[in-house]
Amino acid sequence: MADLDKNKNSLDNKDQAWSARFAEPVAELVQRYTASVDFDKRMALVDIQGSLAHAEMLAAQKIISAQDYEEIQKGMAQILSEMKDGTFTWELALEDVHLNIEARLTKLVGDAGKRLHTGRSRNDQVATDIRLWLRGAIDEIQSELTAFRTGLLGLAEKHAETIMPGFTHLQVAQPITFGHHMMAYAEMFARDAERLNDCRKRVNRLPLGSAALAGTSYPIDRERVAKTLGFEGVCQNSLDAVSDRDFAIEFCAAASLAMTHISRLSEELILWMSPRVGFIDLPDRFCTGSSIMPQKKNPDVPELARGKTGRVNGNLISLLTLMKGQPLAYNKDNQEDKEPLFDSADTLRDTLRIFADMVPHIQVKAETMRAAALQGFATATDLADYLVKKGLPFRDAHEAVAHAVKACSMKGCDLSDLDLADLRDACDLGNNANLIEEDAFEVLTLEGSVNSRKHTGGTAPEQVKKAIAAYRKTLG
Repeated sequence: MADLDKNKNSLDNKDQAWSARFAEPVAELVQRYTASVDFDKRMALVDIQGSLAHAEMLAAQKIISAQDYEEIQKGMAQILSEMKDGTFTWELALEDVHLNIEARLTKLVGDAGKRLHTGRSRNDQVATDIRLWLRGAIDEIQSELTAFRTGLLGLAEKHAETIMPGFTHLQVAQPITFGHHMMAYAEMFARDAERLNDCRKRVNRLPLGSAALAGTSYPIDRERVAKTLGFEGVCQNSLDAVSDRDFAIEFCAAASLAMTHISRLSEELILWMSPRVGFIDLPDRFCTGSSIMPQKKNPDVPELARGKTGRVNGNLISLLTLMKGQPLAYNKDNQEDKEPLFDSADTLRDTLRIFADMVPHIQVKAETMRAAALQGFATATDLADYLVKKGLPFRDAHEAVAHAVKACSMKGCDLSDLDLADLRDACDLGNNANLIEEDAFEVLTLEGSVNSRKHTGGTAPEQVKKAIAAYRKTLG
């Protein structure tokens, strides 16, 4: 593409699409300040797609001639060819992607190019372009999300029986399986996919035909254009269609949630990879070293994903703030909607693509996980549940096991290290001491703990495998 600086003085005010009202050219600084072509030119292909659908409808409605439509098609084909081979010249003075394409079309086909804008405004044109672009971005993100979720499933299935400590408050709570842990993230990302699908439905409505704000007096057929472009319907109010960006805000909210889930997973990967924990290792290609410490292997990808989440969250706030004070209908403020939207879509897509490659290759250190699960009295709740099943009220059972944990902490041993007599004494059950029998030690094992939780949503390996099988069906 041409350097925009080389084109800054290429047009006088008289060459602008709106020039007749003005007596002097736009100041160079104002021209730069108000132009959007440096970032909205990425919508060029969808702008052409929308223009061709509009032109086809104009010809069908006999608003323009068949000859004009044929010339427009030829001109757009030439423009597409120039964009493909990099010879299309973008001019800053033409402000945006729309006027750049229209100006080139007019140079190529003359008056037919000037007739293309009949019955539309840049207001409904840009709203259409953004929706077309975002619809495609959502589809691409969904594809990456599916690949990522598939990788999570594979990792969960491989480790459906791998025992690790489950945490609350970052303290050892109860034993779970690593597969169960990964399936928690699978559930989060399934909801992210649902949100994106729902968002796409509201994105996929056509604003074109609303013109500047009030509609148009030409006998247009909006439904025809919607069908040509694959929209599910048309925006029903012309004021709303050109001025609101709630569909973009909704996407950024969905992107923020998805990145937040990625950030939570990233935080755990970072902690687990630390030598102090040593639960996992990441492939070298997703890590970097230190310029001064030769032993270092830094989890840069998860760290950057965690950091980029803040930027995506900021983009959401930017769009909410952009929209909150605008009166109807369109305002120039909305030019600022594209960069945060583009950035959120790009960041989410790229992050998912990297994680889809990284997650299936995570090396899980099962023995280290198991050893950690044996620390912190992870099966204490199982002993309390055992006593409840023997007839002791839960609060009394809770207190009894807490006494036992305290005694073991002082001795520096685990509950399972005690013999039967010592376990009875430690629980301080008094006349109820005989409720504890030899079978109590079965519930104090890690396997006994996880296997007992075999209800829907539980951590038992058999339940994890059922959840994976059911989840895999939803991916198609």
